[in-house]
Amino acid sequence: MITTNKMLTILGLGPGDPQLLTREAWDTLSAASEVTLRTRKHPTIPGLPGHLILHDFDELYERGDDFADVYAHITEAIIAAAQQGDVIYAVPGHPLVGEATVHAILRRARASHIETRIVAGLSFIEPVIQAIATSRRPHAAALKSVDPLDGLQVCDALELAALHHPSINPDKPALVAQLYSRAVASDVKLTLMNQYPPEYKVWVVRGGGERGSRGAEESCSATQLHLLDHSDSFDPLTSLYIPALPAVGGFEGLQETVAYLRAPNGCPWDREQTHETLRKELLEEVYEVLAAIDEGDLVGLQEELGDVLLNVIMLVQIASEAEQFRMIDVIGEIDAKLKRRHPHVFGDVVVNSVGDVLTNWNVIKQQEHDNGGKPARESAIDGIPPALPALAQAQKLAHKAERAGFRFDNHEQRLAKSHEELDEVITARDNEHRKEELGDLLFTIADVADGYHIDIETALREANLKFSRRFRAMENIVRSRNLDMAAMNGAELQAVWQEVKQGE
Repeated sequence: MITTNKMLTILGLGPGDPQLLTREAWDTLSAASEVTLRTRKHPTIPGLPGHLILHDFDELYERGDDFADVYAHITEAIIAAAQQGDVIYAVPGHPLVGEATVHAILRRARASHIETRIVAGLSFIEPVIQAIATSRRPHAAALKSVDPLDGLQVCDALELAALHHPSINPDKPALVAQLYSRAVASDVKLTLMNQYPPEYKVWVVRGGGERGSRGAEESCSATQLHLLDHSDSFDPLTSLYIPALPAVGGFEGLQETVAYLRAPNGCPWDREQTHETLRKELLEEVYEVLAAIDEGDLVGLQEELGDVLLNVIMLVQIASEAEQFRMIDVIGEIDAKLKRRHPHVFGDVVVNSVGDVLTNWNVIKQQEHDNGGKPARESAIDGIPPALPALAQAQKLAHKAERAGFRFDNHEQRLAKSHEELDEVITARDNEHRKEELGDLLFTIADVADGYHIDIETALREANLKFSRRFRAMENIVRSRNLDMAAMNGAELQAVWQEVKQGE
């Protein structure tokens, strides 16, 4: 391999207290004549050897709007300097913890055959968890000491702020670094509240947990998540600690519970389940979800969605045990499909309407089918699940047939067809013929619903709920008047029914 005599030294300045510089870092700085700093805005800088000539990139930060561009400029400058001679590049904390420029520089240095040396520094993690562990603030007694080996997750505030959902397992503690402004704190808060409750208690550690007159333990303060940005006390040394949820709330935790149930020392019933035995369970739970939605029961919806999720995870666990596929395969496939089918969101395709979105979706879906090695569809109505409820299946058939060209010209024609089918029910010669004509009528009604973009299953479920509500109200009125519904004639029953309708 080609090497040079030039040395690029990347040195860690520690978390913010000059006393926390490593002996190696101090000796390296003492022997140097000049040092290039990523930023001069770090509490360790005033404590560096006084003879050093210092350079920095703060001007880039002040005039740059995009951190990626700033980091790219810094990388180019350091590599260019290292190609001319020895360079010492000093960064806050440990060079390999939360330093995007360092990783970019190391990649470029390897490609350019520049010899590199890392001089370690104490990262921000140790002082921050020390501040958390020794805090004497109110409510700190409930805060447990943090051991990074217990699953501590470390992430950057800017990266977290750019997400819509946090890439954090809530069953494990997390540390968010460089919460350097109120604006960043606000964006981080919004991302986290997609997973954690607004009132969840989090801990802000300022000054990197630095020592001083207040003491490291006094730099840590608690706040509710939704109040995180109700302060202006943020700087590049501010971190956010998010404790683990008190009970399982993460996807991985639920997977562990299900895997345990399926383990040799788990539950005999769960261990006996197969993909086939869970079919009925899954279908029933999905209908429970629909019922909760129809009833506007949010508490029930939360519970029933959990039951559906349990069935999904159980099915995947069974497949994992058989080495068929794993959850990462399921999630990876659907994530890739969503991004592939939304090129107007994740690509550069331009759409002007929902119709454009659906057109693109169907084209991409057909391309996926053609390229996926699946048997070619011989009919435009292929691919409809046979287990769908009959009305939903009818609407799917009508919809696919219409997309293939077999369509009515307008709604009036659809309605006329339904009247025609109703007449055929009325004039049917016997019950077998009547059953056939009723089927045709129901299919035509499903087609009418599709023409108006109405989901026929939802319409019928809502009609069922409405009838149930009115019938129970009717029963209450009849009982309150000491009447017997079975003994009432049609006119009397209709009068009560109209009373219920008018009461609504």
